[in-house]
Amino acid sequence: MTDLAERWPLAELADVRDALLAAYDDPSRGYHDTLHLTEVLDRLDDLAAAGVAFDHDLAGLAAWFHDAVYDGERDAEERSAVWAEEALAGTPYADEVARLVRLTETHDPTTDDPAGQALCDADLAILASAPERYDAYVAGVRRDYAHISDADFASGRAAVLHDLAGRDRLFHTAYAQEHWESAARANLARERGALG
Repeated sequence: MTDLAERWPLAELADVRDALLAAYDDPSRGYHDTLHLTEVLDRLDDLAAAGVAFDHDLAGLAAWFHDAVYDGERDAEERSAVWAEEALAGTPYADEVARLVRLTETHDPTTDDPAGQALCDADLAILASAPERYDAYVAGVRRDYAHISDADFASGRAAVLHDLAGRDRLFHTAYAQEHWESAARANLARERGALG
């Protein structure tokens, strides 16, 4: 967790960082944990290194908050956004970080929203992971929704997969479309086939 802590961009708000790390490190979490946060930050770094233009500090802060609250309930993104608004009050980031966090509910940024595109692409990049990591992600999501029956989870997951597979594109930046789209679609198709 030390390496992750060092990636927090606002040294003067170390207490906020520590509260976020504690939330992501909650043992009841399945997929939406510190590994997920690390991977989203890594993918933002990949996008920046590839020359994708976006406000890296802004998107990075939004990544820290985007799953700050995750308990399998529908309004987790909204509660995460409110946490960002309150924790970052008085900084120049509060409103934009909260807006970006809310955007991760739909992953549908506009074409003139480079930070939103980068954050959404980084958050969904798990879909393009190697099959064994993808399978671990699916198992983690199931743990996140352990309070839901198997039948209800399968139905809900099928709806999510149907929505994703039906999109014209999963990713918004040219880099992500080129490097992640085909692998993500293959993983989605494989999971949909397994669900029957």
